[in-house]
Amino acid sequence: MRLWLKFSMKILAIETSCDETAAAVIEGVAVTKPVRILSNVVASSEEMHRQTGGIVPEVASREQLKAIIPVLDQALAEARISKSEIRNKIDAVAVTVGPGLIGSLLVGVETARALAYAWNKPLIPVNHLVAHLYANWVGAVPELPAVGLVVSGGHTELVLMKDHGKLELLGRTRDDAAGECFDKCARLLGLPYPGGPAIAAAAAKILKRSDLVGKQQSPTLPRPLIRENTYDFSFSGLKTALRLASLAQGKPRELAHEVQEAIVEVLVERVVRAVEEFRPRSVLLGGGVAANLRLREELDHRCQMLDLRLFIPPKELCTDNAVMIGAAAFYNYSPIPWQKVKANPGLEIV
Repeated sequence: MRLWLKFSMKILAIETSCDETAAAVIEGVAVTKPVRILSNVVASSEEMHRQTGGIVPEVASREQLKAIIPVLDQALAEARISKSEIRNKIDAVAVTVGPGLIGSLLVGVETARALAYAWNKPLIPVNHLVAHLYANWVGAVPELPAVGLVVSGGHTELVLMKDHGKLELLGRTRDDAAGECFDKCARLLGLPYPGGPAIAAAAAKILKRSDLVGKQQSPTLPRPLIRENTYDFSFSGLKTALRLASLAQGKPRELAHEVQEAIVEVLVERVVRAVEEFRPRSVLLGGGVAANLRLREELDHRCQMLDLRLFIPPKELCTDNAVMIGAAAFYNYSPIPWQKVKANPGLEIV
C-alpha cells in the first residue's frame, strides 16, 4: 500500500530546472483530495536575463547556487517548521530531475540528495513536465482520464492522462515550443523579454478581450499543421511568416495580436480534437504559457461548448514552482534511494 493511502504527508519540494530557484512544503491527505500549500517560495533571475534577451544557462545556475539555501530556509519558516522539527514534520523530499538545464538541475538534485541523506527521508524524483499538470491538484481534484496540454518556453506536449502515473503521449512540437515562438516573435517585433507577456500586452491594445472570444479573425499568419491528421505541433514557420509580414506591414501591435491568435488557435484546436476522440472527463492546462489570458479564455469557451470541465492553475502556479513538484510527488509516490537520483536534462514527459 502506498504511503499516502495510510496517512497524510508533508513533502519538501525543490525545483531548479531553469532560471527559478523554488522550494515549497505541501501537505497531502488522500489521493481523492487536493494538496494544501504550506509554503511556496520562488526566486527568479528573470530580471538579469532581460539584459541578454534570454536565459544564459551558466548565469542561471550560478544565481541558483546563491539562492538555494535561503529559499529552503524561507520555505520551512513559512511552513512554520523549525530546523529542530524537520525530522518529525517533513515526511519526504521531492525534486525535479528533468528535463531542464543540466547546471540548474544539478543544483536542486544535489541539494535534495544531501537533505534526504542527512534527514534520512525518502527522496522522490519528479518529471518537471508531468508536474506542470499537477499544479491543477491544488484546491481541486480533476476527474480522470483527462487530456492534458503542457505548454511552456521549452515544451509543447499533448497527453492523455489515464490515471496517476499512466500517461500516453498524443503529440508534441516538432521544432519550436509555443513559448519559444512567443519569445522569438517578440524579438522580431522589437518587444522585450519574456516574449509571451510582451506580445499579450501589445495584442490586448488591438481589441477588447471580450470581442475576441469565440470569434474568427481573418488570418494573415499561418496556422501550422492545424488541418493535418496529427496531434503534433510546429511553430518554427511562424517566425519566417512574421518576418516577411513585418517587412511588408510594419505594424507591430497588429502583428503581435496575429501571432497570439495563430498560436492559441493551433493549441486549442489540438485539444478539442483530442477531446472529441478520447472523450475524457477533464481537460488540464499547465506550463508558463498557460498564464496567457487569451489561451485561457478561448480554451474555456470551447470546453464550455463541449460541456467539459477545464482545469487551469492560478497564474503563480503556471510558471515554474515547487508546489507542483510536491503535488506530483504526492500523487505518484515512488521514492528511490538517494544514491540513484540523477539529473536528466533530456527527460521526456512519457
